[in-house]
Amino acid sequence: MTPVLVFDIETIPDVDGIRRLDNLPASLTDAEVAGHAFAARREKTGSDFLPHHLQRVAAISCVFRDGQGFRVRSLGTPEDGEAALIQSFYRTIEKYTPQLVSWNGGGFDLPVLHYRALVHGIRASRYWDLGEDDREFKWNNYISRYHSRHTDLMDVLAMYQARANAPLDALAKLCGFPGKLGMDGGQVWSAFQEGRIEEIRNYCETDVVNTYLLYCRFQLMRGGFSEREYEDEIVHVKNALAMEPAPHWAEYLAAFGA
Repeated sequence: MTPVLVFDIETIPDVDGIRRLDNLPASLTDAEVAGHAFAARREKTGSDFLPHHLQRVAAISCVFRDGQGFRVRSLGTPEDGEAALIQSFYRTIEKYTPQLVSWNGGGFDLPVLHYRALVHGIRASRYWDLGEDDREFKWNNYISRYHSRHTDLMDVLAMYQARANAPLDALAKLCGFPGKLGMDGGQVWSAFQEGRIEEIRNYCETDVVNTYLLYCRFQLMRGGFSEREYEDEIVHVKNALAMEPAPHWAEYLAAFGA
């Protein structure tokens, strides 16, 4: 089977970049630099959500499903820098050429990864192949919005209409899955400042499992899974999570009714 790689990122303000671009004094703390950027953004757009190029990757979590089973992990370690996390993500694509799956990955996660990989000078030739090295990639690559090698579930289900977009948490819960646990994206910056990196990584991991479960439901809807195959896969995911020692999986399975 073609390996499936479901991915999600968590981000924080790129305070070093903001300092450089806005010529801010070194005496300002990271929190003050971020506050400056949030205020400027609110004045311009009414929201403090920073543009993609001013986001710094704090965590990348993935579900990897292949013939050997189901695994969920955050890339790297809590001590790794942004460049190491991003390089690990693209290295996985280089090695396995997986089916990528995301929720709003085309609208947020991948553009952020593109900009940050550019900043760090990270190579990702397989990911960027448009058919120059592999002819199959001319007709089905990771970059084209309408190709399936990367399936952005939110985008596909909304028929590529932004006004029809739905949040992951809501769709997961409507389908009977646990949804978000512990925190949401708006709390990541404060958690990061408090040194709660492991908690951020755990939260990101539960999001990718929610996304994978929705991908399974999508495969059932489109005929990629029979009803029996779908039910077996859900059981397989629950059993795999039950073997994980980290306590957030016990909480997740409890919310799943497992």
